[in-house]
Amino acid sequence: MKFKVFTRFVVTLMAVMLVAAGCSTGGDSSQSKPNVDKSKIENLPQPIASKDVKVMVIRKIGGDDHTAQYLAGAKQEGESMGFTVDTFSANGDTAKFHDAIAQALEKKYDGVIISHGDDAATLDDVKKLTDKGIPVVTFDSNPDLAALNGVTLTSQDDAQLAQLALESMNQQLNGSGNIVYLWVDGFPPMVSRNGVYQDFLKKNTGIKEVERFGVAASDTSVQTQNAVSAMLTKHGKGEIDAIFATWDAFAIGAARAVKEAGRDEIKIYGIDVSNADLQLMQEEKSPWVATAAVDPKVIGAVNMRLIAKKIAGEETPQKFDLKPTMITQVQLNSAGETVNMESLSTIIPGWGVSKDFDESWMQALKEAYTSK
Repeated sequence: MKFKVFTRFVVTLMAVMLVAAGCSTGGDSSQSKPNVDKSKIENLPQPIASKDVKVMVIRKIGGDDHTAQYLAGAKQEGESMGFTVDTFSANGDTAKFHDAIAQALEKKYDGVIISHGDDAATLDDVKKLTDKGIPVVTFDSNPDLAALNGVTLTSQDDAQLAQLALESMNQQLNGSGNIVYLWVDGFPPMVSRNGVYQDFLKKNTGIKEVERFGVAASDTSVQTQNAVSAMLTKHGKGEIDAIFATWDAFAIGAARAVKEAGRDEIKIYGIDVSNADLQLMQEEKSPWVATAAVDPKVIGAVNMRLIAKKIAGEETPQKFDLKPTMITQVQLNSAGETVNMESLSTIIPGWGVSKDFDESWMQALKEAYTSK
């Protein structure tokens, strides 16, 4: 019995240590942060002016470029306002994800941002935070969270993401063709995208789904590549016209499989974007011809502004959708040079810029910390 108690203690201690190890604070913020007299900033909300604001950003999924840029966007935005920002990615480990939220509660952060908290347990975790007066902003998480006081549920406009990609595919197919559908159930964004897809098939009867595959794992792109390769051996030339990939991890695997098989006639239409995605789309004879996306750094930044408004005591919406943009291979190739996430704005007007919830007092804070 004593051994079991000791074992549970060790497991709990290790979990705490893992959470601590996964947090990225960017060094000792208290030493490196400029000394700004916030009392001199006009119209600065008292809750922001009276303390060193600390925010925790916790993401369930990880190990991909999209996650890295999302966390970087949140951290950069928060630190530009003088906040202390810690970030944590659980890399798909549910236990670590929930342990991180428990640590955020224990350490009494002023606000918490949660990304991809898709399970029912996230609802319980967030309620514990809000019951302690800690405001929460979520991204691509359990939709039931929107019913909790003090919570704003953000997402990409998943319906529009799917619509943009499907319209692009339908235009190329002229309303008729056989497609492979790459999708996985169980995630709020995927459920929304699937709803649009099912409606699309009903309205466009000339489009036929011949195969589908979907798995969410640490090696999703590898498993997808293997699955699509197997599909291609079953269907000869002319039997598959396009692939609709509802996640860039699917599109990456599919693109590799199609290219290796030399099946130039198959085109891929995806959702989401990252540096790795852009590089793949710009490769010679790449089958990935279009993707609908929102800049992940902008998502992180907007989430940070929302949590800042909550900490400041200002009104925030229960839900907020970030509007997507269509990125095509034709646009990328027109640049005449390799395009990455930083230079994408040179060919996509407005990319990487958002003024959503960027209040005047936030701009004043940024100016004060930048000038030091």
